[in-house]
Amino acid sequence: MSTVIVAKEDLGRIFENLKAAFRVIGPVLEGDVVVLGELDDLARMPSGRRDRQGPGMYRLGDVTDSKIFSFSIGPDSFKRFLHPPLREEYTFKKSKKRLQIQAIPPSGHDMRTAFFGMRACDLAALKLLDKVFLKGPVQDNHYALLRQNAFIVAVPCVRPGDNCFCSSMHTGPDVRDGYDLSLTELDGFFVVETGSAEGKALLDGVPARPAGPDEEAQKAATLDRCRELMKKSINVRALPRVIDNNLDHPRWADIAARCLGCGNCTQVCPTCFCTTGYDHIPLSCLSRKTSERCGSRRRAWDSCFSINFARVHGGNFRPSRRARFRQWMAHKLAYWIHQFGTPGCVGCGRCITWCPVGIDLTQELEALSATRTAP
Repeated sequence: MSTVIVAKEDLGRIFENLKAAFRVIGPVLEGDVVVLGELDDLARMPSGRRDRQGPGMYRLGDVTDSKIFSFSIGPDSFKRFLHPPLREEYTFKKSKKRLQIQAIPPSGHDMRTAFFGMRACDLAALKLLDKVFLKGPVQDNHYALLRQNAFIVAVPCVRPGDNCFCSSMHTGPDVRDGYDLSLTELDGFFVVETGSAEGKALLDGVPARPAGPDEEAQKAATLDRCRELMKKSINVRALPRVIDNNLDHPRWADIAARCLGCGNCTQVCPTCFCTTGYDHIPLSCLSRKTSERCGSRRRAWDSCFSINFARVHGGNFRPSRRARFRQWMAHKLAYWIHQFGTPGCVGCGRCITWCPVGIDLTQELEALSATRTAP
């Protein structure tokens, strides 16, 4: 809606306006890892610290940078605050005379949440999750309520992480829409773009001036430089053909020999959404002293790497690690396109960084592309 320039020292005013109206979730330091948590003070951010990432490797350095958003993404994504790892869906009580079922509202639904410092890849991931939870045949009401109450402060990346490949996936490093405020950090100031009337209102009282051609050009050049510095890429135009034509490729067995089947890649992925459901019944509800039975229905993240994920009556249709890894990669890079018209990968590189044995999605795809087994 508008683009203005805000000095870096005035970022605190934006944050104070944000904190007055929302519960703020943003990047904080936990041990030596940048994670997402409640952010009540900008001083809690790991500003000035830069990380090094590689296949199966993450290291966060000391404060050496002048930028506030000097760090790249860690293992967390904002997905877990909309689609939590574990949640109770409803409670139930059963007696001889009646059955009572009561839905449980989303945690924190009574206060709106602001996602502060959301990078382009995570914003793109939320758009993909919207297709799953909001635009399918059945809407996830829990996700819908939290999503519609979310306020997004996006931060385009001016320096890529070592495992990022968002540029080739057309999901970053810049943000184009879906945000309330966008903060592009340059030398001494932010280029602040408002994406909603609410975002514009948040700038009330914050010293700002309209962005000029020079600042716009500086922003564009900085983002172009970020794209050039990315070390990894995927040829999106070759998808899903490369996967579909190589489902029996021997490379899958080679990957399976290295893969631990731990599911780390699915847990850190900002678009994986698979869950399992189960009934939780406390021992107190099984007492012989009462005929009443009670408990709750719970939903938890699951993974296609779990050996029981594909177990059905009659057997398991993905019994091997080879089949499970192929399913995960094919789902991200082929089946998503068939179903939703876009890949399920946003190029964040988390699956590469947090794989214990350093399996690199981009390298495996290159190996499949180089030696296709079918025309």
